[in-house]
Amino acid sequence: MQYLTRTMMLLPAVLVAVSFNTIADAGVESRKPNILMIAIDDQNDWIGCLNGHPQIQTPHIDRLAARGTVFLNAHCQSPLCNPSRTSVLTGRRPSSTGIYGLAPWYRDLPEFQDVVSMPQYLRQHGYRALTAGKIYHGNYGRRPMDSEFDVLGVGSGIGARPDKPLVQTPSKHPLVDWGVFPHRDEDKGDFHVATWAVEQLKKKHDQPFFISAGFFLPHVPCYATQKWFDLYPEETLQLPPFLATDRNDTPKFSWYLHWKLPEPRHRFLVESKQWKNLVRSYLACTSFVDSQVGRVMQALEDSEHADNTIVVLWSDHGWHLGEKLITGKNSLWDRSTRVPLIFAGPGIASGGRSDQPAELLDIYPTLIELCGLPARSDLEGHSLGPQLRNADAEREWPAITTHNHDNHGIRSREWRYIRYADGSEELYNMKHDPNEWENLAGDIRYQQVIDQHKRWIPSENRKPAPGSEQRILIYDEISGTVNWEGQNIPAGAQIPEVED
Repeated sequence: MQYLTRTMMLLPAVLVAVSFNTIADAGVESRKPNILMIAIDDQNDWIGCLNGHPQIQTPHIDRLAARGTVFLNAHCQSPLCNPSRTSVLTGRRPSSTGIYGLAPWYRDLPEFQDVVSMPQYLRQHGYRALTAGKIYHGNYGRRPMDSEFDVLGVGSGIGARPDKPLVQTPSKHPLVDWGVFPHRDEDKGDFHVATWAVEQLKKKHDQPFFISAGFFLPHVPCYATQKWFDLYPEETLQLPPFLATDRNDTPKFSWYLHWKLPEPRHRFLVESKQWKNLVRSYLACTSFVDSQVGRVMQALEDSEHADNTIVVLWSDHGWHLGEKLITGKNSLWDRSTRVPLIFAGPGIASGGRSDQPAELLDIYPTLIELCGLPARSDLEGHSLGPQLRNADAEREWPAITTHNHDNHGIRSREWRYIRYADGSEELYNMKHDPNEWENLAGDIRYQQVIDQHKRWIPSENRKPAPGSEQRILIYDEISGTVNWEGQNIPAGAQIPEVED
């Protein structure tokens, strides 16, 4: 019997509506809920329950969403792995830490060495923290000197790779590749992460657990086995909505966030006839990861922990597949910021679909409340408890995404407002223009909307932390100089791979 059906049968109606305080009032260590956290890398909103792509097949994630509450308007704090994951696990915004690139590890900064991370806080309150795959970026949190987790399972890895690249991209970066070649699901790194999680869920635990499993795909290289590739035949494949003149009304500064990166531009996909191949590969990898989520969820359902485990599933950021003339992340538009965010388990209403803006920053305080632990005043997110009890509950705060210093995207229910470091702006009506094709920022009729969103721009905007590397953009507001990864961009410079 599928985990959804069985769990719905076992949970009495009163439990679905139970308040978080019921858990705390029990006062018995053994009754603290367990936590199973599933993180997916580079997963945009191409998930069935999010309606991000009309052909995507993600039955297991969709069942998890039906069992709990899915946030339809959830967004990351940064469209890049390290700053996004740092924010999730510390409860602090990138603009508060200065972590914008793939380095440094925040613990290497003196002022953040004593920050109590999510796994550390749970451990302080009787939880045993186990992890596998990619939770922090790279090997952060898994080094001998780190003290984030009690148990380190298998690391993150690609697994089987072809003898040579399948696609010759302009950057020739070893990770920027995609397609299908002969190999098995069992040969993939994510299969081993799922296997590890299954094994942990089968065990008896003498204290509440926090199990975190991080999947690598659909991060590039998007290598899929044939059976997942076959789910999306080329002859019927739907490409994402695209407008060739989309960037005509966006500021030049919007290109600086994506100045020269390993991921190719849309122009390359068209000229090399790789657009459909990339879209198929991304969809196929997403469906494969969904199957691994299914393995983990089935193991939870079959275990003695099924009725006392909170499940939270999220992705660190989205991914462009040609929209806005780019591929990859590193933008402040919806395709790069909108992510799956699902909670299920005790104290969480089933079948909830909230369109209120939510942030990944909210996961930390939400889990604290769900587990009945003392609240923390130093977290910058806000508990999603009201929405987990009633998906229609209104939310005061928008979702704020930051990429490099002083560049912010503010996402409310109906609007996206972007302000770049040089003061240039974008505004989109997401209800009537979900593809963000018409920038309304120059229309005086929308000044009040801009003012309403502008007030949410973080007051603290640190410059990049010492040791910052990779995808770092610095703007000098006095001279107007733009510096990309250590080199000044000449005034009027052509946009790489677009104008050259």
